[in-house]
Amino acid sequence: MEIPDHPQKNNNNSSKGAAFGSRRSAKNPAFETKLQQMALPLAPLVQMTTGAVHPAFPPTLLSFWLLTDDQLDALASFYHQRTPCQWTAHYPCPVAWPQGLSLEEKRRKLGKFIGLRGCDTPFLQQTLPVGSGSNKRKRAGPKTEEEIEDEARRARGASDDEMFRRKMGWY
Repeated sequence: MEIPDHPQKNNNNSSKGAAFGSRRSAKNPAFETKLQQMALPLAPLVQMTTGAVHPAFPPTLLSFWLLTDDQLDALASFYHQRTPCQWTAHYPCPVAWPQGLSLEEKRRKLGKFIGLRGCDTPFLQQTLPVGSGSNKRKRAGPKTEEEIEDEARRARGASDDEMFRRKMGWY
């Protein structure tokens, strides 16, 4: 006995997915922009020794973000980045691939290797004293907006003090 389809069910999945995306993006332009970004095609790299493209090489930006840990390791090995050899340095942007990398570090390194912007190694600023007086604390990383504004105020205040010293003379 055959069970009939639900009357409201649409069997055409491709139009259903497209309709959902267009409905959602019509309400939110940022979502539409993100969909367009994720659909950007990636040009595949070829292996130096054979000229082949790895089967797991991501065809789109979305596919890149969905790569698994094992796929990232396989891609690094295929393109001679995991185990350095005479071919490692012949790629446009070789990367070091030490043992024990996290998934995010592997993804960032592979992104840098294939030429994606924003995947460069982040630099850590020195540990800087923050605050003044007895409540100084140490923190690493970029400055917050408030810290930048405080520095600008202090710099303006120092230049104002200097101006008044010059105008007042010996007073």
